[in-house]
Amino acid sequence: MSAQKDVISLKFKTMQSDGILLHREGQNGDHITLELIKGKLSLLINLGDTKTHPSNAQINITLGSLLDDQHWHSVLIEHFNNQVNFTVDKHTHHFHAKGEFNYLDLDYKLSFGGIPVPGKSGTLSRENFHGCFENIYYNGVNIIDLARRHKSQIYFVGNLSFSCLEPQVVPVTFLNSSSYLILPGTSGQDDIFISFQFRTWNKEGLLLYSKLHEASGGVFLYLNDGKVKISLHKAGKTLSDITA
Repeated sequence: MSAQKDVISLKFKTMQSDGILLHREGQNGDHITLELIKGKLSLLINLGDTKTHPSNAQINITLGSLLDDQHWHSVLIEHFNNQVNFTVDKHTHHFHAKGEFNYLDLDYKLSFGGIPVPGKSGTLSRENFHGCFENIYYNGVNIIDLARRHKSQIYFVGNLSFSCLEPQVVPVTFLNSSSYLILPGTSGQDDIFISFQFRTWNKEGLLLYSKLHEASGGVFLYLNDGKVKISLHKAGKTLSDITA
């Protein structure tokens, strides 16, 4: 790590909301971690020993949202002396770490997609990244190109391929208010499990309806004023009404 300049850039896309994108750690607990947490990117800089560096011992900056949308997102981390620029999709957070940041004692190892030896660092999710990277550059060096050519300074853990497979998504569009799908149910079934994703410009609309076994009520999942609501009805009475 150059004491004067450190620049890391990459692009990623994933459908997972949590995972380690980047990690680097020193012997005394100093570490830098870039982590996806609930669809947001968090840059954590930890100076380890708070007795040696009592002030500004930990920096945590969060940028972006809904980054688990299977679209490409770009990240740039620039460290010049004690000035740090953290950029996600052209949104930049500039911050000035006090003199202690110059004393970050980091090993030469830099990991992408996970932590080689988990347990020492105070990361939040600790989950490995599951998705695609491209254009990983460290101080101008193309890391993926080194990996593809199996250079000795790069090693792999787990399964990876030099391609980015798109998940199989089969969408359906209801073109007007009279369109819908019907799925035959199973009589006498006690449990029901349904999952789906949706998107719409409309603030109102019925998403799902299922009759109860007694045929005297049903479950309604619907949009009301842009909010998702679920109602359980039986014999003309509303047993529950929940807004998410």
